[in-house]
Amino acid sequence: MRTTVTLDPDVVDILQAQMREGGFSFKEALNNAVRQSSKAARPRRAFVVEAVAMGAPQADLTKALALASALEDEEILHKLSMRK
Repeated sequence: MRTTVTLDPDVVDILQAQMREGGFSFKEALNNAVRQSSKAARPRRAFVVEAVAMGAPQADLTKALALASALEDEEILHKLSMRK
C-alpha cells in the first residue's frame, strides 16, 4: 500500500540510523519499526470481578425507586433543617 506520512525529525533520524546500521532501505526500516512497535503493544489481561455474597436484602427491592425517592427526600429535609 502506498501512502504519505509526515515524520517528526527525531523519527527520521532514528530510521536513518537503522538504515545505515542494518543496510535497510527507508521502506524496510519503517516497516520494521512499525512491526516492532505492534509486538511491544501486548494485549491487556481481562479485568476480573470477584463476586461477594452480600446476604439477603434488608429492604423490599420490588419498589426500589420509591425507596430511593423516600431516602432522597429524607436527606433533603435533613439538610434544610441544618441551615436554620
